[in-house]
Amino acid sequence: MIRNAVGSVLALAGATAAVWSPFRAWYDGRPGRDYPIDDLFTGVTDAKAEVIGSILLPFAFAALLALLGVVLRSRPLVALAGLVVLGFTVLWAVRVGQAEEGLVVSGDGRGLGVGVGLAFGGGVLLLLGALVMSGRPRRHRLEPAAPPPAHPAPDEPPPGEAPPPGRSPYDTETRSMPYAAPGRFDVPAEPPRDRDRDRDEPPRG
Repeated sequence: MIRNAVGSVLALAGATAAVWSPFRAWYDGRPGRDYPIDDLFTGVTDAKAEVIGSILLPFAFAALLALLGVVLRSRPLVALAGLVVLGFTVLWAVRVGQAEEGLVVSGDGRGLGVGVGLAFGGGVLLLLGALVMSGRPRRHRLEPAAPPPAHPAPDEPPPGEAPPPGRSPYDTETRSMPYAAPGRFDVPAEPPRDRDRDRDEPPRG
């Protein structure tokens, strides 16, 4: 949680610096918004670009990626935003160096300006934010447990097999019916007495 918060602050600070940089001087007092995007691929000229078609456009796109990455807690989006900012800044430096036959840094307003530093710093902050962020937590799905294998009871023989010797065939039935009526399988202990049978019979004529 803390890493995501710190990484988000770094990413937002980098995106802000990248978007603000084209409005500052880049080289010889010329702001970055005056450089057309086409000049970065064909060569730097003195042509002045519209704001929508200047180097501000890729930086604004990078800021949008960084904002989405912060909201979604996506490290790849934030890192991609940093690469876009640094990539266009390096490409601009290469083209200006070719046109000026080298880049100069001076304190009288000539040479590299503050805007280039903001662009580089913004790209670095975006990459640092992506490194610091922990990203979204991963959710592990628990697979359902497999049902236990169906095995016959240890005391009950499989279907179709005779009970082991020494066991009554009625053991299984009586175990399966613990609440059966008492005396179902009871055998009389002794036969009725003869005198009782004679008493119940009518006298012979």
